[in-house]
Amino acid sequence: MSGQHKIGSGFGHDSTADEVLAGIDLTGKLAIVTGGYSGLGLETTKALARAGAHVVVPARRPDAAREILGDLAEVDELDLGSLDGVEAFAGRFLASGRPVDIVIDNAAIMASPETRVGPGWEAQFATNHLGHFALVNRLWPAIAADGGGRVVSVSSTGHRRSDIRWDDLEFRLGYDKWEAYGQAKTANVLFAVQLDALGKDFGVRAFALHPGGILTPLQRHLTREEMVGYGWIDEDGNPLNPGFKSPEQGAATQVWAATSPQLDGIGGVFLEDCEVAEVSTDDTPGVRPYAIDPRSAERLWTVSAELTGVNAFG
Repeated sequence: MSGQHKIGSGFGHDSTADEVLAGIDLTGKLAIVTGGYSGLGLETTKALARAGAHVVVPARRPDAAREILGDLAEVDELDLGSLDGVEAFAGRFLASGRPVDIVIDNAAIMASPETRVGPGWEAQFATNHLGHFALVNRLWPAIAADGGGRVVSVSSTGHRRSDIRWDDLEFRLGYDKWEAYGQAKTANVLFAVQLDALGKDFGVRAFALHPGGILTPLQRHLTREEMVGYGWIDEDGNPLNPGFKSPEQGAATQVWAATSPQLDGIGGVFLEDCEVAEVSTDDTPGVRPYAIDPRSAERLWTVSAELTGVNAFG
């Protein structure tokens, strides 16, 4: 936890993806952005492409992704809720023989009704965490090929809602959509902590982050009444929360994590507002201690490897 302190990046809440990429040339770099055709993912894809990167977007709806992205990115099919789908995508990509410089695990579902995928896994944990866990481990030969790569795990302040429920990972004892989201977002952070510990000897660093509050298709499972009740929007659907970001601002922290030389030599930390976050146990911004605990991170890695049958380091 000693590295979990601000570094004085000079960026902040209102910085945009293009602003943090100013002066950074990504020509010749390859980035994989899950969910890179909607919401923050789309803004991330656009910004990386404008900086010269070749972006690959694995998409659950590849036809829709191609229609949205056009020539902006290479699109392939991937359903993170299917381990077979993850294996198939990774196999196709590895067969191309290309190294990967950046992976941004951006795709997510939030506060969904109770849904089971694969062998009965709770869908938010399976899609947001286990699918990305399997994907990165499957792609590891390409990620580690040249050294210097970065893996970015998009979490949120939602991680504050729940630690890992070690005795009931799959919510067999009663489902709560927000606790399930919280557990999945905590898992996203712990994944980055352990991946960084395992990957740094290969020159690969990992980061987790909170992108900020942004109205995107991520809210698809929430009713208008719920969002009005949370104070996010008014009765006409207009944003109310003055702290909300635009999609361009929301994409900034993950783009900064993936590319900034300010983060050279750093890894396994939680970021927000284009800055390393402080540890917080109250209502102030920051990351909960349990989400960056190295013992929990190692334990979750072991459990995830057992569940998915995939471990690039075992």
